[in-house]
Amino acid sequence: MVRGARQSQQPRSRLAPRLTGTVEKLPRKRKSRTEFALKETMSSGGAEDDIPQGERKTVTDFCYLLDKSKQLFNGLRDLPQYGQKQWQSYFGRTFDVYTKLWKFQQQHRLRTSETSYLNEAFSFYSAIRQRSYYSQVNKEDRPELVVKKLRYYARFIVVCLLLNKMDVVKDLVKELSDEIEDYTHRFNTEDQVEWNLVLQEVAAFIEADPVMVLNDDNTIVITSNRLTETGAPLLEQGMIVGQLSLADALIIGNCNNQVKFSELTVDMFRMLQALEREPMNLASQMNKPGIQESADKPTRRENPHKYLLYKPTFSQLYTFLAASFKELPANSVLLIYLSATGVFPTGRSDGEGPYDFGGVLTNSNRDIINGDAIHKRNQSHKEMHCLHPGDLYPFTRKPLFVIVDSSNSVAYKNFTNLFGQPLVCLLSPTAYPKALQDQSQRGSLFTLFLNNPLMAFLFVSGLSSMRRGLWEKCQEYLRKINRDIAQLLTHSRSIDQAFLQFFGDEFLRLLLTRFVFCSATMRMHKAFRETRNYPESYPQLPRDETVESPHLQKHILELASILDVRNIFFENSMDDY
Repeated sequence: MVRGARQSQQPRSRLAPRLTGTVEKLPRKRKSRTEFALKETMSSGGAEDDIPQGERKTVTDFCYLLDKSKQLFNGLRDLPQYGQKQWQSYFGRTFDVYTKLWKFQQQHRLRTSETSYLNEAFSFYSAIRQRSYYSQVNKEDRPELVVKKLRYYARFIVVCLLLNKMDVVKDLVKELSDEIEDYTHRFNTEDQVEWNLVLQEVAAFIEADPVMVLNDDNTIVITSNRLTETGAPLLEQGMIVGQLSLADALIIGNCNNQVKFSELTVDMFRMLQALEREPMNLASQMNKPGIQESADKPTRRENPHKYLLYKPTFSQLYTFLAASFKELPANSVLLIYLSATGVFPTGRSDGEGPYDFGGVLTNSNRDIINGDAIHKRNQSHKEMHCLHPGDLYPFTRKPLFVIVDSSNSVAYKNFTNLFGQPLVCLLSPTAYPKALQDQSQRGSLFTLFLNNPLMAFLFVSGLSSMRRGLWEKCQEYLRKINRDIAQLLTHSRSIDQAFLQFFGDEFLRLLLTRFVFCSATMRMHKAFRETRNYPESYPQLPRDETVESPHLQKHILELASILDVRNIFFENSMDDY
C-alpha cells in the first residue's frame, strides 16, 4: 500500500504519525517495537519467503536505522542535565540518524504494492490486539496514551479495509466506538469532535456498497473485487495482442462530498481493489489437478505499484507523475486514475488546444503561496490545480492508460497522440439520471462498474439486496459476457490498435471489458436517455461492433431476465435511439 501526497494547509489527520514534536519517554523495560514487529510478522506462514531478496534488504536496512535512532535517543537520557557543550555532539549524531531514517522512508515506502506487506501489518496489529498490548492504557490518567491507542485502531482498520477483511473491520469499529466514548467521557480534550468524525467516516465507508449479498440466514456476504484466477477473460489461442504489462498506477481523488476514511475516498478504494490480485493460497492451489508438477516453482505474479494521492496540489501530482514515468520499466504501462471535480473552460477561446477544454481539479484550494491561500484577481486565469489534457502530453512518450471519472471527463476526448505510443482514455458520463444523482456520496457509478460490474448492474436495476445463490449465478453469466466482449474487441476490424496493445495485460483487459459492459448497459437502460449519460473513450470504439453490438445487447437482456428487471431495458435499443 502506498501513501500519497498531503495538503499542506489542511488539518493534520490524527490517523497520521507526526514527524515532528515531542517524543514520549517509554519505560525501558519494554521490548523494542521493531523486535516485536519482526517476530510477529516473520513468524506467520512463510511471509518472509514471499519477499524478494532486494526488498528484504530494504527492510533490514530500515530496521537497522530505526534501532540505531532509538539507541541514540535513549542515550540522551543518560547525559547530565547541566552544561551545554557536552550535549551538542550527541544531539548532532542523533539528528543525523533520524534524518537518514526519514529520507530512507521517503525513498522506499513509495515503491511497493505487495499484498504480503499488508498481511505482515495485519499480523502485527492482530498480535497487539490479541496480547492486549494497550490494556493498561485506560487505567492511566494520560490522554496522550489513549490517543495512541485510538490511532492504532484507526490504522488497523485501514489495513483491514485494504485486505477486504470486513468482518474484522466491523469488530474493530465497535471497539473503537467504545474507546472513543470512554475517551470523551474521561478527558475534556479538543479532539473529541474529530475522533467522533473518524468514527462516522469509517461507518459510512463500510456501508457505501449500494447492494447487499445475503446468506440464507440473512448475514451479509463479504465479496472480493480483486482479480482472481478466472476474473479476466482468457485470450483466444493464436490471438495477437500487445505484450505490455501494467507496472505503475496513480490513483488520484478529490471529491469533496464523497464518503472517505483517512485519505482514501470510496472511488479510490474501489479502483485500488480493481488493481490488486486476490492473494493465492499455495496450499489450496497444490490440491488442484495439474498444479503438483509446478508447485515447487510457483509463478510469482506481482501487483502494479500504486500511488494514492488524495487532493494533491499540481506540483505534488507532477512530481509523482515524473518519478513514475522515469522509473517505468520497458514494455510497461503507466495508469492514471482521476476521480475529481470537473473544471470547465471560462469564456470563449480563440483556439481549441489541450488547455481550452478545462480538466479536473485535483486540489480544492486556490493558489497557494507560502502556505497561504490567495484569491485570483483575474477570473479569466485558469485554475492552478486543474489537470488539463495537455498536462499529460509529456508522459505520452510511454504507454499511457487514463481513466477519468469526472463531470468534465469529456475534456480528455481532445487528446493528441504526439509520440505514437499506445494511449487510451476511458471517460465517465458527465451526468447521471436524477434518480441516481443522490447516491453520488457513496461513490461514482462509473467506477463501481469498473470495480464490481454486477453490483453496479443491480444498482441501476433498482435492487438493493440479493441472495448468495443468485449472485453467484449472475457472476458466472457475467464471466461469459466478459469473454464475449473480449472476442468482440479482438475480432473487430475497425478498432484502434491502441486497445489491443493493452489487451495482453490482465488488469487492463478486465477494465476494458467492464468499460464496454458499462457503456452497453447504460445505452440500453431506459433512464439513461441523454448523450452525456454515456461513457466515452479516446480513441473512440467502433460502436456497432462493441457497445451497440446486437450480440452484447442480447446478453444484457438475458442477465436482466435472470434478475426479473428486463422491463427497465429497451428490447432493441438501436431502434429506440
